[in-house]
Amino acid sequence: MKSDPSSSTGFRSGQNYQLMGEVVRDPLQEREKMVEPVVCKNCQAVFRKGRWQWLTPPNNAHQGQCPACKRIQQKMPAGYVTIEGTFALEHRDELLQLIHHLENHEKAEHPLKRIMGIEQRDDGLLVTTTDIHLAHGIGEALSHAYKGELESNFNEADYLLRVHWRR
Repeated sequence: MKSDPSSSTGFRSGQNYQLMGEVVRDPLQEREKMVEPVVCKNCQAVFRKGRWQWLTPPNNAHQGQCPACKRIQQKMPAGYVTIEGTFALEHRDELLQLIHHLENHEKAEHPLKRIMGIEQRDDGLLVTTTDIHLAHGIGEALSHAYKGELESNFNEADYLLRVHWRR
């Protein structure tokens, strides 16, 4: 039986990051129930039925700001994906295509999963994300498509996931 590759990093899929059975919540998400519907004043995502969605904003919607736009405004990524190695340098455009494809796919269903920035470095790329799950997904996609070495480290206190992929 094949083991789940995500289990080796302590990562569990879902709304919140689960670490050793504990649910860890994003500190930028509202703790109290918001009066619905809410439309994000920046990206126009709508909070309805307990989650952020891409919908046409209703006329009665309250103004607010989604957690992704808060992270972008505060320049506070939830995920860092470091991509290194000669393969990364030689296949930069191909890797970027994969990363953008994954972001577009994820963001279409989950408005809070966005890339904040992609920085070219001497030894590869640094991708910052608004969501730990997107950062994890990028690392998994790279590992699945191109093999290589994948490491993930989650800092619960800062709600920050660092993913490192190298080939």
